[in-house]
Amino acid sequence: MAPKANSAFMKPMKVSDELAAVVGKGPMPRSEVVKALWVYIKKNNLQDPKAKRNILADANLKKVFGGKDMVNMFEMTKLVSKHLS
Repeated sequence: MAPKANSAFMKPMKVSDELAAVVGKGPMPRSEVVKALWVYIKKNNLQDPKAKRNILADANLKKVFGGKDMVNMFEMTKLVSKHLS
């Protein structure tokens, strides 16, 4: 029998307007939000070339990151959860 997926992680969540500007309109599961976020970060070349774990915020991401210019990957996950309900 296959192990049951973590349903909380897969549950579609409401995406805030600020986050929707980056990942698209929700609802979508947290896993999809994170995936879409990385697509956006890579497409717009927003990873710090010297420290790949750091994300450089453009105007859209700044709104999601609470006005910060740069966050690390772990902080990003925490800040993004504030935009999901």
